[in-house]
Amino acid sequence: MGKGISRWLMKFLNVSLIGLATACSQPNVSVGPAELDSRYNDEQPALSGDGRYVAFVSNRNGTRALLMYDLKQRQFLNLPRLNRRDAIAESPSLSYTGRYIVYVASDSARPEIELYDRATQLPQVLTAGYRGWFRNPSISPDGRYIAFETGIRGQWDIEVIDRGPGVELDIPDFQRSRPSPGASP
Repeated sequence: MGKGISRWLMKFLNVSLIGLATACSQPNVSVGPAELDSRYNDEQPALSGDGRYVAFVSNRNGTRALLMYDLKQRQFLNLPRLNRRDAIAESPSLSYTGRYIVYVASDSARPEIELYDRATQLPQVLTAGYRGWFRNPSISPDGRYIAFETGIRGQWDIEVIDRGPGVELDIPDFQRSRPSPGASP
């Protein structure tokens, strides 16, 4: 009886380790023409303000990753350095043109709110130094403000991060050339 349990436990551990190794690898989603519909588990969708991009969490190719799909071009986008091997990205939110993606990144310690800039292809931790837990981040259309829930006081409260007036805003090109309403010629 002891040997039967030992064999079962060894088989279970081998399967678990294979699953763990698969979960740690980078997603290999093809970039180029592709269909959004799949047999995979896709969840937590977020749509850009202009309606062109959708970001979501998926288990395609055996890994849980945050993906972004261009609805106009009908293809997945390459997001280098967004999906790390040591963290799981969840709860995406997109700015107006999808330049900025804000999400929760969870590693073995605790979750952080991160912002990914598609122009620079760099993630940035926004909640470094914050205590408590975070969930459900949301970015303003222009990319300046991030709202999220925090459990720092033992209950879920709302906090807002202002990235500051110097941040490059995500606004459509046609709005950049317009003079501001109160500006004098």
